[in-house]
Amino acid sequence: MQSEFISHFAMQAIKVAGSIAGPLLLAALITGLIVSLLQAATQINEMTLTFIPKILAVIVVLIILGPSMLTTMIDYISLVITNIPNLTS
Repeated sequence: MQSEFISHFAMQAIKVAGSIAGPLLLAALITGLIVSLLQAATQINEMTLTFIPKILAVIVVLIILGPSMLTTMIDYISLVITNIPNLTS
């Protein structure tokens, strides 16, 4: 019974981590792709040029989706904490 609880919580942890990190990584990926295309079109090969747009994109996504990410994380943590007594039996 304990292994089922632990595997269930581990799968939920992976889902929560993906739902929190996914939008941030996707924003950085799309921004990096756009900047790379612009660099290829203009033949500007500056490596540091991609960092600032990526950081700004991640900050914008955090501002927009931050409350829902925080709610998701709080829901998962409260679920884990409330089910701790079930794991000790």
